[in-house]
Amino acid sequence: LGTTTNNYGFYSLTLPASSEKVALQITFIGYKTQKFELTLDKDQTLSVALETETNELTEIILKGEEEKVSRTPQMSVVSVPIQQIKDLPALLGEKDVLKVLQLMPGVKSGGEGTSGLYVRGGGPDQNLIILDDATVYNASHLFGFFSLFNGNALKNVELTKGGFPARYGGRLSSVVDMTMKDGHKQEYHGEASVGLISSSATFEGPIQKGKSSFLVSGRRTYLDLLIRPFLPADQKGGYYFYDLNAKVNFTLSPKDKIFVSGYFGQDKFFVRDNSQKASGYAFKTGLYWGNATSTVRWNHLFNDKIFSNLSLIYSHFNFAIDLEDQSPEGKFQLKYLSRIRDFGVKYDIDFAPSPKHNLKLGANLLTHRFTPSAVVIRDDFDGTNINTKRPIDALEGGIYIEDFYRPNPRLSANFGFRMSYFGYKKTQYVYPEPRASVAYHLTESLALKASYAMMNQFMHLLTNTGAGLPTDLWVPATDRVKPQQSQQVAIGLAKDFSDPDLTLTVEGYYKRSKRVISYKEGASFLAVDDPENAAAIDWQNNVTQGNGYAYGAEVLLQKKKGKYTGWIGYTLSWTQLQFDDLNFGKKFFARYDRRHDISIVNIYKPKPSITLSAIWVYGTGNAITLPLASYSLSSHEPIPNPNNSLDFGFQPTLNEYGSRNDFRMRANHRLDVGIQFHKQKSWGERTWEISIYNAYNRRNPFFYYIGTQNGQNVLKQVSIFGLIPSFSYRIKF
Repeated sequence: LGTTTNNYGFYSLTLPASSEKVALQITFIGYKTQKFELTLDKDQTLSVALETETNELTEIILKGEEEKVSRTPQMSVVSVPIQQIKDLPALLGEKDVLKVLQLMPGVKSGGEGTSGLYVRGGGPDQNLIILDDATVYNASHLFGFFSLFNGNALKNVELTKGGFPARYGGRLSSVVDMTMKDGHKQEYHGEASVGLISSSATFEGPIQKGKSSFLVSGRRTYLDLLIRPFLPADQKGGYYFYDLNAKVNFTLSPKDKIFVSGYFGQDKFFVRDNSQKASGYAFKTGLYWGNATSTVRWNHLFNDKIFSNLSLIYSHFNFAIDLEDQSPEGKFQLKYLSRIRDFGVKYDIDFAPSPKHNLKLGANLLTHRFTPSAVVIRDDFDGTNINTKRPIDALEGGIYIEDFYRPNPRLSANFGFRMSYFGYKKTQYVYPEPRASVAYHLTESLALKASYAMMNQFMHLLTNTGAGLPTDLWVPATDRVKPQQSQQVAIGLAKDFSDPDLTLTVEGYYKRSKRVISYKEGASFLAVDDPENAAAIDWQNNVTQGNGYAYGAEVLLQKKKGKYTGWIGYTLSWTQLQFDDLNFGKKFFARYDRRHDISIVNIYKPKPSITLSAIWVYGTGNAITLPLASYSLSSHEPIPNPNNSLDFGFQPTLNEYGSRNDFRMRANHRLDVGIQFHKQKSWGERTWEISIYNAYNRRNPFFYYIGTQNGQNVLKQVSIFGLIPSFSYRIKF
């Protein structure tokens, strides 16, 4: 008999009374197993602080909450141990949580080197990314090539691809739930690393031993510092990003704890030219985007069976363009801003009434303020002075209940129901969302599983690229642009092998989505292309809604123990879209539809001082639209434009297109390798790491374009990442 804790460590286990002693064992990946002997003659409270176990930290284990994947009804869930992220080679040495998730079956990357997630046919906006209960709206640094999550500050990362528990809502495709470390309550510990493009440091320890603790973790790139010596003194430019994670927690009493955590990050690209300042000329421009989240949580234990958590949540994302051109005659100034800001409250209760039932119930409420575009323009030459800002307020909430039910040793289930709400002006949406996951245990180590989930999404991401760029704009569902909705069913087998120690999961799924969003043909990117007319643009006129269809099969075979660990993941999938206003109403493959995806991950530790790792990935090419032909046109011929009027201006060529996304890019594959050298010192441990991204220098396509060669139109490929070596130095104390 057993149970699992929630994210805060609360658990309740009801056992029959007995005068005989029983053995209680407490385990968690990467920590020493604790064993106790108990006599079940009265109610008891047992709190245990687990200690890290160096030998177990070398294991790579991907699984749900329980020790065996076959023993839980939840399916389509992957938990990622943070140590695994540190063991694997990475682009430019940057350890990236989201890139590790891309190695899982059912999860695709947006493109070569990017950190975007495309889960079971869904887009990047359909992933709910949570950090300590706060939503993160743009999880990318460096225009999508790195994610903003610093692994040194994280305790747990869990991805849910289907069969969503009722406590989650607001997105269609996946939930990435991340928890920050709490900070050590007994001793001071630290970790620092220096890499090719960035450095990071983490420090944690007690405020008052045994009762309170803190954690501070920071990271910064220094590309701007590296190029500064090569720039003239009166010219400056560069790019950098930084992250800062902080958390404190206080034990007020045996029944009450307070957690305060926050994340703050910023990307900054800037250019300044003062070379002609003496003559009255100056120029500067910048591109800035960043996230900020903050959460205050109160844990309260009512009794042995009831635990509650109250969270106050703040989340903010902003994107800004700033340009200023100064001359003796006057100044031209442009400021463009897009942002989203949330304030929210969330209350959850865990209730364990009996060994057969474990209930979770709760409610949440969020106030959104969207600012799709705010524009300030000052032009002294023609007297222009524009200042527009149109914020949009909306309210989102939900109530839920779910029950982990085990009526007998062979059958277990998680039944849930959620009621979601969204209010925009006078428009209100209320949707029921039933959820269910069931497992039937054919044998002790083999289970047949099935799940069903309905999800609704009340926010839309306006994008022309799908790459998760900071210029992508979040907007709410309205009376004209309805919420998106998906229904997903999945069925699979889960098998645990004891000799050798392997876990095998096989899943098939089908997902139907309604009212997914896309730009209409010929619609330009919202406001950024024409900031002067941003106030007159209504994004609702530029979009259309349709249906999505995704289905496929996933296989994951993993080895969890021993000197050699790793996994093999394979995905066979189809993703199609249908819009009445696009492609003549016919179905077409989504851009990130990929028929086959393979990932092979290997980690070998011949001895404690050496870690060898290798990753090989393969993916069928993305589906893109290319012109079938182009025609030269004279300047006096009338050209139809998207507004159905005639333009007699000069346009040298006109492209003819066939069906949407009917061309396939080349297959994408590469090999990454790495080696780490560990050495124990009197003060802790130091690690040297050398890794190679794309070891055999595969020129994977990033995008295609039509060029000319010897007077002929030819298809040209652009690749951005060849063989890239990197190194890092890390200490831990």
